[in-house]
Amino acid sequence: MVDTTGVSVFQRMGLTPVINAGGTNTKHSGSRMRPEVIEAIEESSSVFLNIDELLIRAGEMIAQAIGVESAFVTSGAAGGLVLQSAAVLTGTDVARIQSLPITDWFPNELIIQRQHRFHYDHAYLMTGAQFVEVGKGRHCYPEEVEAAITLDTAGIIHLVSPFTGSGDIPLPVLAEIAHRHNLPVICDAASMLPPRENLTRYLDEGADIVSFSGGKGIRGPQSTGILIGRADLIEAARLNAAPNQAIGRPMKVSKEEIVGLVAAIETFVSEDQDAETKRFRRQCEMVVDQITEIPGIRAQVEHDDKDHPIPHAVIYFERDWRGPDGDEIHRRLMARSPRVYISPLGFMGEVYMDPINLQDGEIEIVADAIRDELLKASSGG
Repeated sequence: MVDTTGVSVFQRMGLTPVINAGGTNTKHSGSRMRPEVIEAIEESSSVFLNIDELLIRAGEMIAQAIGVESAFVTSGAAGGLVLQSAAVLTGTDVARIQSLPITDWFPNELIIQRQHRFHYDHAYLMTGAQFVEVGKGRHCYPEEVEAAITLDTAGIIHLVSPFTGSGDIPLPVLAEIAHRHNLPVICDAASMLPPRENLTRYLDEGADIVSFSGGKGIRGPQSTGILIGRADLIEAARLNAAPNQAIGRPMKVSKEEIVGLVAAIETFVSEDQDAETKRFRRQCEMVVDQITEIPGIRAQVEHDDKDHPIPHAVIYFERDWRGPDGDEIHRRLMARSPRVYISPLGFMGEVYMDPINLQDGEIEIVADAIRDELLKASSGG
């Protein structure tokens, strides 16, 4: 059984930790770093070296581990979006690099499907890029992208995320359009790991540079990310990044985080994904089995390639549910001792339990807490 009361450092600060059964979102601390990551961080903490050399070598090792052309360590996936944008705006042109975010003298437009607008896309605009939105709220067609391409177009954005609905242009189709016009496709896939095949999937489908979080499913340092893709774009991203005096200077990554991410990726790609998925499914089934008989509740394990890339226990509130909504159930779980966090972000008011961050002994606490709160709520409590 794990100690769920938190580490003493947080107790001294007067803070109360949570059992994170809601996934790897940054607001609730991302993911639990692997032992290999912590060891690498400790080993590197008292050593000094040239950061440019470290970043280049780390990128080589990450690219080799994944099996891609080139890679670069970023300050989270959002930092990767800034550098993606900078890379396609400037290439390796020193004058353009030094000019950002002033971009009125070279191509600075990024085409984005309207349904791909999302919470974090302003990271692309920090470079001085401008969005050209195409499509309607729920649909976008290839000819709309074609019509938006001008001499001012620098690239085309593609988002892979639970935030996107249906009706968007598939990545291979978008890439064919872009490449026919000699334009790069920049892809945000921050939260789409695992499954591990996604590390190369989006490049195989035509993206030229892809951003992933290093502090989510990879379980590296929470504030890290990776860019992978074409060597020329990765080099352009590096020139725009810290420690250079460029647009990415504020988004530096420490040597400890860099080596920690390398260790995380090398471990991640070598793990048994089938065994991991089976473990996650068993944990989700423990939650579902506890609550399926509660009137008005429909609970099931869901696992797909976008909304639930690992197994999740999803809880739907049916029409005959007489209790409060999912947001209130979430709040009540967070008010317990120990506090339990589940995700309240469902499109239809559902909530879900994500097992990726759970330690031994925590799934029992989570399942009991969810059952207890739903039973109390169903009886008017």
